[in-house]
Amino acid sequence: MAHELPPLPYDYSALEPVIDSQTMKLHHDMHHGTYVKNLNAALEKHPQLQSKSAEDLIRDLSSVPEDIRTVVRNNGGGHVNHTMFWKIMKPKGGGDPTGPVADVIKKTFGSFNDFKTKFNDAGAKQFGSGWVWLAGKPGGEVQVISTPNQDNPLSQGLYPIFGNDVWEHAYYLKYNNRRPEYLAAWWNVVNWDEINQRFEAIKSGKLEPALATR
Repeated sequence: MAHELPPLPYDYSALEPVIDSQTMKLHHDMHHGTYVKNLNAALEKHPQLQSKSAEDLIRDLSSVPEDIRTVVRNNGGGHVNHTMFWKIMKPKGGGDPTGPVADVIKKTFGSFNDFKTKFNDAGAKQFGSGWVWLAGKPGGEVQVISTPNQDNPLSQGLYPIFGNDVWEHAYYLKYNNRRPEYLAAWWNVVNWDEINQRFEAIKSGKLEPALATR
């Protein structure tokens, strides 16, 4: 297969009580697994695309044949988004950011609390399914954006430094329709070390982070 489901970097229960183990099993094994399966099935129709990374595919969707473009957009995006998502969380994470990402947050938003408020508000107001992101440009400028469905900032020429999944499957078993409560709790599992590595990648001019999407 061209693309494979990466293993979780921790146990299903490792992020409790913020994210319960049943949600993690369903989210990783079933939802992410389905994105990978559907992406591979679509690429079987165009074998010349199988050597491309998922990031490259969604970065230039206009170059993807029209008959599979929507499938690649949705499932390639889902694969890239979730591969990032597992890595930018960790057990006993959270706390205030440190390092370069802390500096750019303070410079851009005034304070970490002001940034969290803006980020959570964008996530809460994303209608239906989608993601909320801290996205950046080469050089280090950052902004908060939200995207529908499994769209990724790469498709807009931006770099996904980190994002939170606001699809209901990410939180509904524990939080039901209380998305703002999930958004607030999620900061307790954020992996700032990984996020700093991603931010350093964009500052150094890399087009994409080192993700296990192959």
